Amino acid sequence: MQLDLDRVTEYTPRAVTGEKYDAAVLIPVVERDGEAHLLFTKRAEHLGEHPGQMSFPGGGREPEDEDLQATALREAREEIGLDPEETEVLGRIDDIRTVTEYSVTPFVARVPDREYEPDDGEVAEIAVLSVADMLDDANYDYERREHPHYGEVVIHYFRVDGYTVWGATGRIVVDFFELTTNWRAPERIDPSSRV
Repeated sequence: MQLDLDRVTEYTPRAVTGEKYDAAVLIPVVERDGEAHLLFTKRAEHLGEHPGQMSFPGGGREPEDEDLQATALREAREEIGLDPEETEVLGRIDDIRTVTEYSVTPFVARVPDREYEPDDGEVAEIAVLSVADMLDDANYDYERREHPHYGEVVIHYFRVDGYTVWGATGRIVVDFFELTTNWRAPERIDPSSRV
């Protein structure tokens, strides 16, 4: 499965404003054996927020960060040892709002297919998952839930190689796949009201 990453370069993303905190993540695209893969981290179990969940490298904006792209690159260096010099940032996709009052800005980047070093303090492991496997109907599921503050929400699940990508990261993956492939999630909530 190939991704049309030119769509990212040409895309004008929607911004989320008015949240208490700003954060950014990097969506690392790895070319392996001629196929596109995405690199994820599995969050350490001792972390206060979302322990053990799959996520993209990223985190909250710090005062020293020049902009949100700098946030994503700094966090990727800290979490997996990715050097910004080996990272080709292609653009960004739509921001998402989280239940923890963050506006998260996802940046898409090509990164080398090599061994990465997880930061023991934050990252339990690194997983590089095949896009084709993630888009296989047998590995995707969703459910509708009622959220106390946001009303009805759709939770997306991608289950590949023993890992489950869901939550905010699952929403980012859906946005990314809908932009870069012809795949469409079977159920969506109006993007302006998404959490």
